[in-house]
Amino acid sequence: MLSHLENPAAADGAFIRTATRLGPVPFVPEISLYMAEDAIELWETTERERGREGLPPPFWAFAWAGGTGVARYVLDHPELVTGRRVLDLAAGSGLVGIAAALCGAGEVLAAEIDSYAVAAIGINAEANGVAVTGLDADLLDGDGAPAEVVLAGDVFYEREMAARFLPFLERAQARGATVVVGDPGRAYLPRHRFTALAEYQVPVVADLEDASVKRTTVWRLNPGG
Repeated sequence: MLSHLENPAAADGAFIRTATRLGPVPFVPEISLYMAEDAIELWETTERERGREGLPPPFWAFAWAGGTGVARYVLDHPELVTGRRVLDLAAGSGLVGIAAALCGAGEVLAAEIDSYAVAAIGINAEANGVAVTGLDADLLDGDGAPAEVVLAGDVFYEREMAARFLPFLERAQARGATVVVGDPGRAYLPRHRFTALAEYQVPVVADLEDASVKRTTVWRLNPGG
C-alpha cells in the first residue's frame, strides 16, 4: 500500500477509488461520483487507514440533499455560472462544483477542510472530464473573493456551523457575489434572509437521513442585513 506519509494526496485518491464505487448521482444522472454504500463502515475504514480515531465523517462519499438540489438547479439554469468564477463552499464530493464546470463556469474552486474530500473532488472532477480546483482550507473568515458566484449545499445543519457560514455568505453577497444555497429543511437556515428559487424531492441515503426522500429548497441570499 502506498504510504500516506510518502504521498498524502496520491494515497488519499487511491484509498477513495478502493473504498467507494463510481456511479451516477440519483436525481443528477449527468454527473458520476465515487460514492460509498455504508457511511459507518467507511468512517471506520478511514480511521483504520490513518491509524487514528476522531476523523471527520466521510461527507465526501455521499451526494447530500442540499448539494444535489444546487447541482440540479445549476444544470437546469447554466446562465447562473457560465463564464463566471465559482466557489463551491464546503464542497464534499465536489458535486456542485462539477455541475458548475459542466455548465461552462470560467473557473471553479471547491473548498473543504478534509483532505479526503479534496482528493475526492479531484478524482470526481477527472471522472466527469472537467477542471475543478480543490482547496484544503477554511475560508469562512473571508468573503470568497474573487468568486462571482458562491454555491453551498446543506451548511445550516448545526448552530455553530450556521453561525460561521451566514456571515461569510453575507460578506460575499455584499461585495457583489451571487449566493445560492441548498437546504433540506435544516433547523438553522434563516429563511427570511433568502428567496426560494426551486424546490425538489431529492432521493437520499436513508441511513444518513430520516427518510429516503428529502424536500430540498434552493435559495438565493437576499441583499441587506
